[in-house]
Amino acid sequence: MTDSSKPQFVLPSINDNEGGWGPSNDVIPQQFREIPYTPYSKSDKLGRVADWTNPDGQKQDNNQTTGGRQGRTGFNRFNREQHQAYGASFATAFAYFHGEDESSFSVVDNRSSGTKKQALKAVGGNNARTSRTQTKQGYRTVNQRPTTRYQQQARRRYGYKDYEKPQRVRNASINIGADWKVLDEIEFSRLSKLNFNIPQATNVASYGFVNVYDKAYDRINTKNEKMLTHIERVKYDSTTSEDPVIQQFIQENKATVFATDAVLSLLMCATRTVYPWDVVVKKQADGKVILDKRPGGVFDFVTVNENSYDPPADSDKETINSWSALCNEATYINQNFSRQVVDSKAVENFEKANPFATSETEGELASCGYRYRSFDLTNPDAAEDEEKIEIIVRTEVDAAIKTGNKSGYATIRALNEFDPTAQGAGGALPWKKSLDSQRGAVVATEMRNNAAKLARWAVQAILADAEQLKLGYVARYNPKENSRHVILGTQAYKPRDFAAQMNLSLTNGWGIVKAVVDMCLQLPEGTYIMMKDPNRPILRIYHVPFEEDLEEDEEEYDEEGEEEVEEAEQN
Repeated sequence: MTDSSKPQFVLPSINDNEGGWGPSNDVIPQQFREIPYTPYSKSDKLGRVADWTNPDGQKQDNNQTTGGRQGRTGFNRFNREQHQAYGASFATAFAYFHGEDESSFSVVDNRSSGTKKQALKAVGGNNARTSRTQTKQGYRTVNQRPTTRYQQQARRRYGYKDYEKPQRVRNASINIGADWKVLDEIEFSRLSKLNFNIPQATNVASYGFVNVYDKAYDRINTKNEKMLTHIERVKYDSTTSEDPVIQQFIQENKATVFATDAVLSLLMCATRTVYPWDVVVKKQADGKVILDKRPGGVFDFVTVNENSYDPPADSDKETINSWSALCNEATYINQNFSRQVVDSKAVENFEKANPFATSETEGELASCGYRYRSFDLTNPDAAEDEEKIEIIVRTEVDAAIKTGNKSGYATIRALNEFDPTAQGAGGALPWKKSLDSQRGAVVATEMRNNAAKLARWAVQAILADAEQLKLGYVARYNPKENSRHVILGTQAYKPRDFAAQMNLSLTNGWGIVKAVVDMCLQLPEGTYIMMKDPNRPILRIYHVPFEEDLEEDEEEYDEEGEEEVEEAEQN
């Protein structure tokens, strides 16, 4: 073997920095010379480089954690390296500070059984099991408790995925023409900040008659239910512009703005609405403004669970629990309930006869009193020469209330239950089991699922100056069919107390009306559409060049509405 085959060992060259600690500048590569390095002390040990559990450079042992003489903070042979190290006060460009405590992390649950039970109680028992299921399904959020008991019921009933359904896409309430021009857009967030003092009301005229409410229906309960009957009566609900009384008021120049309680209540409660709607605004040459509705539009139907987190399905397949079918059913129930709970023999006439009745329908009229009332919308700080703004509203009452020698008026409405286990029920309790014993929970659920509808009913009663708002609870006789219904109970509220219970601000409602009226008074002569966006909380104002465009839509709605009403009556 040659000497070259023998193993060679060469000592590495040592670069000694005689001027200080650390590497000398002559051996540092050019690209690394400007990079700072962390200073260190002579007492530092090489083992500290790998001490990841103690990044601050402090020595810890069991003696320090348990106390005693070794655990004191003085300088001694047990903790002598706790002193300030050289260079520790310099900029710590290389220091690492760990802000999270990982000592409690473990891939295995090594807690005792008692600790596990306490942890389950802390997060809500059944909800902990729900959280584990969510984790398996890939949801990042765990251990989130439902905010209300109704949401707990809904999650158990429909499942978590159904609860997190995406927002539905709805169609507009009217076909928007290609030549319609958008004049303005108003977000509901802006409308909710408006306020105006509640104006004083003045009774202008009253027409029609009302029957006296039958107090026997106040004694109905779930054990003493009564079937809802179909009663043939005629009730007129003409538009604002076609009302002969309002036409006379316009000619006599008694006000600047004219509307009905249905239109005005919708504007006052606009921020609570979810479904699309529209209001026709007609600006006349003399400066008068008419807030009107389209015949057969959304005003002629009663919504069901509009504000529910999972509203009724709106699909092409027609079922008894679809959105359109439930609206027709609720409208049918409201019409017949208000006619059934009054005594047809006890009549209280108003000042003048029904302005819409004819010789053919005079003996078939339903109980309804029309009260035309004026509200002053002039600014309190307006100048003396500023024109006064008044709005005349046609309001309605459904019955007379006799209490001793006193007499008052009431508006009558009905809440309806279709199927508490179906989609769109909104976590409602079954009325036949819970209405008598848990009336408060039932009412709270209805206030949440039908916030817009109940708010409008309360506002309509307030506008009409009704002493009571009578609510009936009507359910299906069989949840699987919508042709037969039973009355399970009634309840009376003072309208203002009911509005306060729903957290309904009347000053905000009048603020919205005031803003809409001021805007309409500045518009030029013509026809306009005020429409709620079908999928966003936005109010849009369109200019309609030709009023005939609205008449075509009205004919379509009339045909559809007549067919739906005929089907409901046949059922």
